[in-house]
Amino acid sequence: MANTYTQIYIHYVFAVTHRTQLIREEFREDVQRFITGIVTGLGQKLIAIYCMPDHTHLLAGLLPDVAPADVVKKVKAGSTNHVNRQRWLPCRFFWQEGYGAFSVSHSGLTRVIGYIREQPARHRRKTFIGEYRDFLNRHEVDHDDRYLLHEAT
Repeated sequence: MANTYTQIYIHYVFAVTHRTQLIREEFREDVQRFITGIVTGLGQKLIAIYCMPDHTHLLAGLLPDVAPADVVKKVKAGSTNHVNRQRWLPCRFFWQEGYGAFSVSHSGLTRVIGYIREQPARHRRKTFIGEYRDFLNRHEVDHDDRYLLHEAT
């Protein structure tokens, strides 16, 4: 085949270490812009993002030359360093190990974009861990609750 045509959309979900509520509203947009720059710098397309205080949802259109795992690894490392350089917090900031990555069809983009944009309203009704379990179940991802993202302590 002379040309390669792809249409790859991934909805990432990842949490702050111990799901501590560290992403404060006053710097949320800055973190989102920084993450957007990382994704764009990798040659990928950020479609939607929302950083909640304890987790982030990110929808990206990917080209086939970058693995989804590499995108989230670079986003988490780069944004961790950025938050810590800014000294917004009295403690060190880290993303929790692990993440969710869910494929999205082109016909589902509008629904997922709306889902991401409405995170604050959604989390007035449901906890993050409840939302994450629903994601895993809806996508039929085998999992063991003992190894889900750790609850805040």
